[in-house]
Amino acid sequence: MTTESGAAAVIVLAAGAGTRMKSRTPKILHEIGGLSMVGHAINAARGINPEALAVVVRHERDRVAEHLSKISPDALIVDQDDIPGTGRAVEVALDALDANAPLEGTVVVTYGDVPLLTSELLQELVATHNTDGNAVTVLSAVLEDATGYGRILRAEDDSVVGIREHKDASEAERAITEVNSGIYAFDAAILREALKKITTENVQGEKYLTDVLGLAREADGRVAAVVTTDRWQVEGANDRVQLSALGAELNRRTVEAWMRQGVTVVDPNTTWIDSTVRLEEDVRILPNTQLHGTTTVSRDAVVGPDSTLTDVQIGQGAKVTRTHGSGSQIGAGASVGPFTYLRPGTVLGEVGKIGAFYETKNVTIGRGSKLSHLGYAGDAEIGENTNIGCGNITANYDGEKKHRTVIGSGVRTGSNTVFVAPVTVGDGAYSGAGTVIRKDVAAGALSVNVAPQRNFEGWVIANRPESESAQLASSAQETSMQGDSTEEGN
Repeated sequence: MTTESGAAAVIVLAAGAGTRMKSRTPKILHEIGGLSMVGHAINAARGINPEALAVVVRHERDRVAEHLSKISPDALIVDQDDIPGTGRAVEVALDALDANAPLEGTVVVTYGDVPLLTSELLQELVATHNTDGNAVTVLSAVLEDATGYGRILRAEDDSVVGIREHKDASEAERAITEVNSGIYAFDAAILREALKKITTENVQGEKYLTDVLGLAREADGRVAAVVTTDRWQVEGANDRVQLSALGAELNRRTVEAWMRQGVTVVDPNTTWIDSTVRLEEDVRILPNTQLHGTTTVSRDAVVGPDSTLTDVQIGQGAKVTRTHGSGSQIGAGASVGPFTYLRPGTVLGEVGKIGAFYETKNVTIGRGSKLSHLGYAGDAEIGENTNIGCGNITANYDGEKKHRTVIGSGVRTGSNTVFVAPVTVGDGAYSGAGTVIRKDVAAGALSVNVAPQRNFEGWVIANRPESESAQLASSAQETSMQGDSTEEGN
């Protein structure tokens, strides 16, 4: 069955070992732009709405399959057997797709390591294939330097007569700049019959998918190509250098796309935005800012400079400055930073504030409340319009368990107040500077720790006689005594 997109199925080849990546992580699981490479490939495939999607796996099979079950649980996972080659990979996938009934229509074959390939280009490939009634349509690209790539050989009628690998090409053929991407649209019936005829009798001992083109022409099928001048869409990543280049290009495109949708990015060269991030018009992104995961930023908010946010939701008109945060929510009109650490579970209400050198974790902060500077709030609930003084902390851990602090609305706390959880402070309560709150504080009460200040004269000189402090203290005493003598003489 062929869907409205024109594709009955997409087969994603993801069985390779990727040894040049030199990594314990399978190549296709390496990430750029917030998604694995195979995740990008699957998104592109799903974008053309195929009736079925199959992914062929082999290297680190269980690990890859587990990842696929999370990002695309309804994809058909197919294991490639010991017979090598892309032709065999497509063959086992087609056999699996044919399990209930032979597939009819157009089958698209793509790869798990071409992360910049778009649904739009795949749709163009399928549309051309179906409109022209082709047996095979190959996606090709035009490169300035085609060294190492298979060249597309065309007939006078512009149909494709073959693909010549670089090592086998003549000088004239090497001058061709149109190359094979390895991405195809096939007529399912022609593909099925051709795959049965392909052998491993070649230098590499593999079943080549490219052999289908020649077999299709022998059966009087038309083979054609769709050309893209955007080489990045067909570029794969075989090592870390190529992965980095693809990541940089994807980010450039992502940042540019957001700017064209009304987002101000002051310095695109130092701004990184995952493809999973969502921004609204009139957001302003300052230099050296990274936005990752499911982060969302609402209209008129300002983020940066020097901020890294992962899975953070930022409300309209909020300001986030020099902040590292994850798993948090920032309300409309609120402000965070500078030098602030938002840990998961932080929820800051509208027009609230978390200021300089503050760390928060699993805390809900009500509308208009302020945690201005130099403190820690963890496992806590803070009401509305409360002002938490400088140097306040919630002592939430007793050495074995975490406990919760509840602070009401309209509370005012003095500098260096410590809340020893579990403890509750009622609405409108106050605390004095340096207070250690160990017991619940009633609404409207003042909590203080009263103890007389005691000064032990001469303690440093007597107990630390060799220290610099003792020397300075002695000098200060001598100066003071000289001053007293002068006053007595007068």
